[in-house]
Amino acid sequence: MSDLDRNYASPFGRAAGRVDAATVDAGLRAYMLRIYNYMSIGLAITGLAALGVYMAAVTNDPSGAAMKFGNAYLTQFGYAMYVGPLKWLFMLAPLAMVFVISAGINRLAPSTAQILFWVFSALMGISLSSIFLVFTHTSIVRVFFITAATFGALSLYGYTTKRDMTGMGSFLFMGMIGIALALLVNIFIGSSLVQFVVSIIGVLVFAGLTAYDTQRLKNDYIYGYASAGGEIAERAAITGALSLYLNFINIFTFLLQLLGQRD
Repeated sequence: MSDLDRNYASPFGRAAGRVDAATVDAGLRAYMLRIYNYMSIGLAITGLAALGVYMAAVTNDPSGAAMKFGNAYLTQFGYAMYVGPLKWLFMLAPLAMVFVISAGINRLAPSTAQILFWVFSALMGISLSSIFLVFTHTSIVRVFFITAATFGALSLYGYTTKRDMTGMGSFLFMGMIGIALALLVNIFIGSSLVQFVVSIIGVLVFAGLTAYDTQRLKNDYIYGYASAGGEIAERAAITGALSLYLNFINIFTFLLQLLGQRD
């Protein structure tokens, strides 16, 4: 690989360039494939959890409904999930899980980290299930495929580009913090204009993060995990999948705000 001689600081204090380049190249492909597989499984769990909760939350029988929500009738379960206090638990639970996985990843066995990632994916699906009440199902599917195509192109760019994207990290992180603060403020002011602007910026920031994170994951393997292997590389693959998964979910939700057709 032509970029093995770059001056990159290995997280293990030694250069992976000492490992045979062909071995690194084959290992890198397997490592990135493992990351994308984990991410894909996580997205599948999220989708199934979201659809399952939605189907259990709505009913076609007005007489047995707890209340009407827009054009849908909610069951008792649906009322608890989308109207009652329980909704805050499932809105905040995914955020808590991200901190748990990120903070404890170096102490967790890879199998435990995997389970936590699957649990996180399911909780995210439960949290996102309300989109089926807000947007038409056709527009949700359409935006998902737009997101998948966009994500794939950006990740491919991050993997193949020779441009060093390291300097973008701090800028994108600050943009992410700004988006979070703007969304928090907009909870209280409820401005559609703010939501529109934040959605555009959000798509751009997480698009950049997709390319940046892909290159970072590639470099981390080449200059560190290739010579470490074992459980260290496996845990790194799980956290890498989590990073890309979050980028995908954020691009999807922001694009849905911009392109989704409301029910």
